Amino acid sequence: MKRAALLIVLALAAPAAAQTKLDIPYTQFRLPNGLTVILHEDHSVPLVTVNMWYHVGSARERTGRTGFAHLFEHLMFMGSGHVKPGQFDELLEAAGGDNNGSTQNDRTNYYINVPSNALELALFLESDRMGFLLDTMTPKTVDAQRDVVKNERRQSVENQPYGIAQVLINEMLYPEGHPYHWPVIGYMEDLSAASHDDVVAFFKKYYVPSNASLVVAGDFDTATARRLIEKWFSDVKGGPRPEPMAIPAAELTGRKTRTVGDQVQLPRLYLAWLTPRHLAPGDATLDVVADVLAGGKNSRLYKRLVYDMQIAQDVSAFQASASLSSSFMIIATARPGHTAEELQKVIDEEIAKLQSEPPTAHELERSLNQIEASFYNRLERVGGFGGKGDQLNAYYTETGDPDWFNEDLARYRALSASDIRAAAAEFLPLDRRVELTIVPEKKP
Repeated sequence: MKRAALLIVLALAAPAAAQTKLDIPYTQFRLPNGLTVILHEDHSVPLVTVNMWYHVGSARERTGRTGFAHLFEHLMFMGSGHVKPGQFDELLEAAGGDNNGSTQNDRTNYYINVPSNALELALFLESDRMGFLLDTMTPKTVDAQRDVVKNERRQSVENQPYGIAQVLINEMLYPEGHPYHWPVIGYMEDLSAASHDDVVAFFKKYYVPSNASLVVAGDFDTATARRLIEKWFSDVKGGPRPEPMAIPAAELTGRKTRTVGDQVQLPRLYLAWLTPRHLAPGDATLDVVADVLAGGKNSRLYKRLVYDMQIAQDVSAFQASASLSSSFMIIATARPGHTAEELQKVIDEEIAKLQSEPPTAHELERSLNQIEASFYNRLERVGGFGGKGDQLNAYYTETGDPDWFNEDLARYRALSASDIRAAAAEFLPLDRRVELTIVPEKKP
């Protein structure tokens, strides 16, 4: 793994009180149509990223009409009022650029990375699909991308070993009607039922400048970039910002268990809990809980299940943070001849141990060092998913402050061993969780 070697060494070697404060200077302004713009100069390499977040994801869909947010991610690359179908990628590739998009529960984001001399091209393309996508979007276009998304679902869910697991877990964690109950990619029957008019209405409501934020980061002059942004985005019509979203209740009052057969070779166990939403108290602590339990080959579960007892092929744990609610997951695959029940017994023993005894000083230091190293590693990149431009947009969306880097890192630096034990005890009760087992399907 690459390391921002000097930064990491300095940060990890220094005592907490003397740790260097990150300085990510930026300029922020808002266009008359409501679009928030954030500019950050970084002249380390002659590249620039144009990073657009639309503050809408699958959580804004409704029962019977799921999959719209992800379908739109595909439609945004199919041409717009002044860009013919296929020309979006052709123009960027000719300029030496690349681009991509992704959809989650709470947002849809797009990035364009180009050499700094192609900044205007990137801004033109991004503004045209924001302002003029509907000029070229026809029922035929929607049908074509609908088929692409349905095929993507087949590849990632129906035809992927263990692919149905995350769909089932979300349905078990969250009640019917909750925005996280359905998968981001949607249900097949909903994708089939979506009409062209439905898609147009979704775009008009959520793909408005006031519901988006644009970050431009990299090798450029701020005054020049602002002039180009005003040039290309000024003719994009504004619209009302969608109403704020209420946070519905979700609660586990006991154990929910399910066993499902699939075309797999080995049993796999999934344990899931409802946990605090992203950036709420407890969220960062659970990242460390996950690392102590299963973060690498020296972690408790990996050492015991994979090395010592040799009853598991693999084991992982993570805090899946999201804006409305988070979930904590432990996933373990049994070795041939062993069962999910064997794995669950050992996992529960290790959870109970962490709930009663805090991690050692060495465990805590190792986890915090890895988290901090990963944090600095992301700052090495300006563009792409998780790069500095993307992170500025994420912080703005969730906190209103693009430069929330120091506050984010401080959440982890402030943790003690007793905090980790307390979080494991409070948020990972053994009698209130989802327990899903995927087993090899019995052949007739």
